[in-house]
Amino acid sequence: MAQTRTMAKSILLAIAAALMVAVIFVSAAYRADMKHEYARVHASGTVIPSPYGDIEYTEGGSGPAVLVIHGSGGGYDQGELIAHTVLGDDFRRITPSRFGYLRSTSREDATWEDQAHAYAYLLDHLGLDQVAVVAMSHGGPSALLFAVLHPERVSSLALVSCGTASSTSPGQAQADRKGEMLTSIFNFDFPYWAVSKLAKRQFMELMGVSDTVIARLTPAQRLSVEHIIDYMNPASLRSTGVAFDNQGMLPGERIAAITAPTLIFHAVDDTLQLYHNAEFAVSTIPDAKLVSFEHGGHVVVIVEQSTISAAAREHIVTHTQNPSVVQGG
Repeated sequence: MAQTRTMAKSILLAIAAALMVAVIFVSAAYRADMKHEYARVHASGTVIPSPYGDIEYTEGGSGPAVLVIHGSGGGYDQGELIAHTVLGDDFRRITPSRFGYLRSTSREDATWEDQAHAYAYLLDHLGLDQVAVVAMSHGGPSALLFAVLHPERVSSLALVSCGTASSTSPGQAQADRKGEMLTSIFNFDFPYWAVSKLAKRQFMELMGVSDTVIARLTPAQRLSVEHIIDYMNPASLRSTGVAFDNQGMLPGERIAAITAPTLIFHAVDDTLQLYHNAEFAVSTIPDAKLVSFEHGGHVVVIVEQSTISAAAREHIVTHTQNPSVVQGG
């Protein structure tokens, strides 16, 4: 009996030691990753004051100017990833951090209309009269309102998996719950880091990517998706923006006033920004065109990268009135 108790005690001590080692390892990995991520996001980005708060942005490349508007959980860094994926190297990209992301501030009473006006202020600062606009996911509402409120500034509009209008469908209720869960995860650095590192497949599902889509990802596509997920660190620097995204009202019928040539990309099986958003946009924006995909979920920009990139690039060039843009800033 004493021998049994001794053995049980030894097993418990071994388990405790193993758990302690695991905690030390996880803690060290977390601290190292956060040190790297904070250094990464602070290494780039210019911040300018504006009537709408501080605006952080990066720019690069040459050619027709394109304003690239990131989705939830992003910042200028996600905008750069989108620009690389969709545009390549033949365009001048302007990639702002939206309200509440990284070093772009957000007032308590801020609206997506304010965000649209902030884009116009940024273009004035850069000496640009007009740009093409590419928006991803929750970058859609402010991009759409920018085209509504400042039509003369937008040569063309490309929407990738964007939210446009509310819905009362059961699927929308489930998508809204995912948005609420993501908002909670983004409140602090460690929960986001832990979930995205230790439960990556489940996190992809929360991001609107089904098991079927995940299973079909090539190794290169999966690496690109994981890159986007990793670039949402540090989460706490994006939490205000994520909360802002999930509180704002989608533009809905107002987008009927858009005059810019509009091209829409969306996957039917997107479970975060549901397909009804694309159907609403193409039926409401005059002369809009929809390129739909049966599969790809909320990462269709990765899954169908070559098709989306080719179509978006052609759309931008076709509708750019003055390819020789003003160099500013």
